[in-house]
This record gives sequence, C-alpha cells and structure tokens, in this order.
Amino acid sequence: MKHFPAKSTVIEVRKGQAPAPLERAQFSNRFRASFIDPAFRAEDQSIARLEEIAWIAYSEGRKAPFTRKAGPGYVDPDYDLSTEWLGTKQRIVDAQQRWADPLSPSRVLLICGSARNDGTCPGEMSKTFRLLQIARETLEQTNIVADVLDLSLLTSEYGRKIHPCKGCVSTAMPLCHWPCSCYPNHALNQTNDWMAEIYERWVAAHALIIVSPVYWYQSPSPLKLMIDRLVCADGGNPDPTSTSGKKAGKAKALEMAGWDYPQHLAGRAYGLIIHGDVAGVEGSRRALSDWLDWMGFIDAGAQARLDRFIGYYEPYATSHEALDRDETVQEESRNVARAVAHAVVELRAGRLQPVQPSLSRPRPK
Repeated sequence: MKHFPAKSTVIEVRKGQAPAPLERAQFSNRFRASFIDPAFRAEDQSIARLEEIAWIAYSEGRKAPFTRKAGPGYVDPDYDLSTEWLGTKQRIVDAQQRWADPLSPSRVLLICGSARNDGTCPGEMSKTFRLLQIARETLEQTNIVADVLDLSLLTSEYGRKIHPCKGCVSTAMPLCHWPCSCYPNHALNQTNDWMAEIYERWVAAHALIIVSPVYWYQSPSPLKLMIDRLVCADGGNPDPTSTSGKKAGKAKALEMAGWDYPQHLAGRAYGLIIHGDVAGVEGSRRALSDWLDWMGFIDAGAQARLDRFIGYYEPYATSHEALDRDETVQEESRNVARAVAHAVVELRAGRLQPVQPSLSRPRPK
C-alpha cells in the first residue's frame, strides 16, 4: 500500500467552477426539447406534469431514488447505497467468479470501436465490423465464446448511452468507485448508462480484442467514452461507503493514508486490430497497447498487435473494395485472433502469467 506524507491534516477541496443551478424556465426548455415533435401536442398536459416531477427531482438532487442499507462487508453498513449500483456490483462479482472457474468456457470480448454502421446516417457497415467478423469466426473455430460488443450502437440504437467520465479520480483515487457510481444520476437525467452492462462483460472475458479505425489520429469517440469510464477498473474503490458517497475530503484523506490502487481487470490477455487510410494507425495502436499494459493486461504477442492501412490514400467510396482486395490484412486479422486464442489457453493453464516477473510497483498510480 502506497503512503504519501501529508503536509496538513486536511487537504483543501477547491471550489468555484460549477455554474449555478438552472432556473425554472431554463429547466423547462431543456426538459421539453425532447418533446418538440408535433405528435406530442396531444399530451402537453401530461408532459407538464412530468416536467414538474422532474423539476422537483432536480431541485432536490435526487440522484438515487432507490437505496438500501449497505449491510455487512462495507465500512459503513448503515450507509444508503443505490440499489442500481449494488445490482451492477453483484453482476461484476458473479462475472469474476465465472472468469476464475477453471471449468467455465473461455471467453474473448470482441470490441467494435467504429461509430459507423448501416443502421444510421452512413448507410453502410464499417470495415471495422468486417474485420471483427473475421476475428470472430477464427475464435469460434477454437471453441472460444466470442462476445461481440459493437459500440456503434451508441449512434444507431434508441436510448443507448455511455455517459462521460466525470474525473473523480483526479480529486482522489478512492472517490472513483468500482464500478462507477456517478451514474445513473436521476436528478440530472443521466440514466440508461450502458457501462453498467459493459463492466460485467469485461470482467467475464479471459481476453479481449479491440478492432478500431483511426479518427483524426485518435480512437473514435464511442471507444474513448468506454475507455475513460474504465478508469475505475484500475485503482477504483469497491466501497462507496468509505467515502460516504462522493465526499471529496474523505476520499483525499483515504488516499493520503495509503491506497493500493487495485487492478480489478489484471491478468487478462489482449489483441488489437487498428486500421486507417492515411495516418495515425501506429500512434493509436501504441496508445491502446500502453493503456491495456498499464491496467495489467497481458499482450498476446507481436502478431496480436496489428496496425494497417486499407486503401491508402484511395477514395472513401471504394474503401470496402480495397478491403476485399487486401487478403493479406484479412489473414493478419485471423492471426491476431489465433494469437489471442493461444494466449487464453496458456493463461488459463497457468503457463503464461508465471513468465511475467512478480514485482511490486513503486509508483502504482
């Protein structure tokens, strides 16, 4: 456990950035923006009643309307915890047990990082999804369960959301709860958070393969949203009662007393398939590798980390035809899946992890 010498008994919590709460008229405009379609006019009175209920919830800050006592196993068993958070936490615990069961089937989480699919504005599937399907078919030939997480659903499916990370970790690591307790926040209409399901799928996987294009030298926004919300998996606090929810002062005191930065997802394997058409593939692949290495994932070898151009400087309109012709990158994508499948076998047999030195981290943050 890392200890930091405190210069004072109480660390100042800096304030002054947050704007004032919305006025009633501002709130009304925000609330009614979802109901501007003329088809809603027949229900204006009903909408007004719902708006009043939502205003009260906002004014009172009713983040978690459903709670129960934390109970045994928590620092403060009498603290009222969100039952929605507790449900997510229990699913993660159950997934971890399945992951650790030597008789459970091997699982690989296949992540489609593209924002594009043919069910929304682009009108055409992504090359990313096609490469993911190649990897999926290869994995399934080895009797591995392939769990496909298609992040493009954020752009094409009604009500599907990943809310942004609020940066609790930068106030103090113990303020960042595992799983994230920032959402749902019913007072702010920050609900339907997909991460409540995604955390469980990461925990259940013995390995993952991220397949992603490059958007402006970076990961696409759906992928980056998920990445940021996984900060709680690396050092996050599994006990929100220890910080009385979101009490910044308590979290700072806990961190200064000594925090061990638990790596909740360490010990899983990974592979990467990163593609682009002009630039940025190497930088994006390296950034993703560095991130997964930091969290304690184990790379499945050089052939499991792929970055390639498809249709280099060719028109966007013919990019799928370029992928059709590029049988080499298709085979390289199969090799990523083969390398990950092999790593999973070695990992679960206990032969992969022992080659990694068991060293304490002098800088665990």
